[in-house]
Amino acid sequence: MPVIKWILGWLALPLLAAQSFTPPGLAQALQASRWQHRLLLIGAPTASQTDFQQQKKLLAASKKGLAERDFQVIEVVYDQLSPADRQCWTQQLAQPLAGFRVVLIGKDGGVKRTENQPLAPPTSSAPSIKCPFAARRCRMGDN
Repeated sequence: MPVIKWILGWLALPLLAAQSFTPPGLAQALQASRWQHRLLLIGAPTASQTDFQQQKKLLAASKKGLAERDFQVIEVVYDQLSPADRQCWTQQLAQPLAGFRVVLIGKDGGVKRTENQPLAPPTSSAPSIKCPFAARRCRMGDN
């Protein structure tokens, strides 16, 4: 009988660990991606919002281009945010909790562009950030 309890205890351990796992918050994702990836945050009050769905379709059609430009996409649904994520969105990123938003975060962690309508996905041949040095590299073919 003690052997059965021991076995059942070990079998239950992964289930308990799985239940307590929570994905990293928005602030942690921003920190973890710094100097590693560009982030494209798509935000909306609900996941069913029209612009949000349209942006997801545009991005899904260009996964290869996003990967080539080191982009990671994070969906930010306002009605599902934790209090800490709400604070990050409104204070650190200075974005409203109303309406649709696309926020481009550079590898340095700074907000590079915001739009309130769906944004065409970046291509591998165009600079993702309006930077004179990046634009010059693209014109010279050194990207």
